[in-house]
Amino acid sequence: MFDKILAFFMLIALSPVFLIVAIFIILDDGFPVFFTQKRVGVHYSFFKLYKFRTMKKNTPNVATHLLENPEKYLLKVGGTLRKLSLDELPNLLNIIKGEMVFVGPRPALYNQDDLMQLRIAAGVDHLKPGLTGWAQINGRDEISLEEKVALEKEYLERKSFWFDLKILVLTFTRVLGSKGVTH
Repeated sequence: MFDKILAFFMLIALSPVFLIVAIFIILDDGFPVFFTQKRVGVHYSFFKLYKFRTMKKNTPNVATHLLENPEKYLLKVGGTLRKLSLDELPNLLNIIKGEMVFVGPRPALYNQDDLMQLRIAAGVDHLKPGLTGWAQINGRDEISLEEKVALEKEYLERKSFWFDLKILVLTFTRVLGSKGVTH
């Protein structure tokens, strides 16, 4: 419940940022402002993840790293939104809906069966996905799936209020430095 209440107040406080980002997206490529994608939730259930759209409307619906030339699909503001993780702000809606929490494993794409099998084997599939997580601040896009799941298992074993707080603080320092963002 704490996550939902905090997310609600953050949504209100960040509404000017939402408005500014929305205006940039609309001016660059029109509506819609949000991008939704099927993601894996707790116990291999599925939900619709909300993000700010960083790619053009005609972009194939695949992971960015699978595109032949991802730069040609990126909105002018898209790179900045991704570097600063502003594209993830609409995840607050997922937290309010109870589909996510602030700290946990990042939600896998619906077709990332390899990642999900590793998570099931490690026992982390029962954790709610998070806006940020231990693996996010320890490599983000730079680590292998095996390393990511090992860090998620470590998070499961160390999970506490203080560890979550540490992860949140480290997330802000990593985001400001854009550390570990490759696309």
